[in-house]
Amino acid sequence: MEIIRFADIRPEPWRNGGGVTRELASHPKAASAQDNAWDWRVSIADVSKAGEFSTFPGMERVITIIDGELLLLTVDGSEHPLEKYRPFRFSGEAASSAALPTGDIRDLNVIAREGAFKGYTSIVEISKKRAHPVFEGQLAILLEGKATVAPGAAVEEESGVEEEPDGGGPAPSAGEPVELSRYDAVVGSDSRSPEISGRGFVAVISIDHVEPSHA
Repeated sequence: MEIIRFADIRPEPWRNGGGVTRELASHPKAASAQDNAWDWRVSIADVSKAGEFSTFPGMERVITIIDGELLLLTVDGSEHPLEKYRPFRFSGEAASSAALPTGDIRDLNVIAREGAFKGYTSIVEISKKRAHPVFEGQLAILLEGKATVAPGAAVEEESGVEEEPDGGGPAPSAGEPVELSRYDAVVGSDSRSPEISGRGFVAVISIDHVEPSHA
């Protein structure tokens, strides 16, 4: 079970000085959050002043405000008021700029190379009664509240692997719930999907591989 701790991520300042970005995950892994040598990237940005956004030719973006009230995003001359927890998709090639009528904001960014990958963001309310699984190709980020994550049941259980209840304690693979801090990310798995439970909201990022079209 893989957890990306937000507190361990080094912030990368923007070239225009308007904010900082913390990269949670990318593929392939880039040496810098700004070298664009990746096909997809998931990051959290702190926007502290109005100004232009960087362009990402050949990419598609999904931006979601996760802290703060409002971002006025202008894309190719059209203004879009973005409210908290409402994902917005736009072209990375577009000329875009932001205004902050209610003060600083923090946003979640999913950027994917068009024709190769497609990124999706969903905001999900979690519950203590029903754990939310994180599947392969997904990343789940705790946005607010209190939550823990534990390994889910293995897809295939081999005979003789599990210990008996009185066998001296649980098997190591059973896993104890691990507490998540705000903006920590849980990486999905196809063999033992992590399960998040608690109270609050998580952003579930899905990165889908796009099959090339044949004309």
